[in-house]
Amino acid sequence: MDFFLCVIGMVMIFEGLPYFAFPERMKEWVKKVVEMPESTLRVMGLVLITLGLLFVYFGRT
Repeated sequence: MDFFLCVIGMVMIFEGLPYFAFPERMKEWVKKVVEMPESTLRVMGLVLITLGLLFVYFGRT
């Protein structure tokens, strides 16, 4: 459980960094994401999930 909490904490840090460092650019980027088709967002999500699973798999072996 400790490892899981550390991982969640690190994810939150990495997710928050762009908003802290470049808030004006993040607003522009979020507007672009809202305008993207849902199918594109789904493909991007699937790719990120797959990469994340591969990183976890190779990191644990």
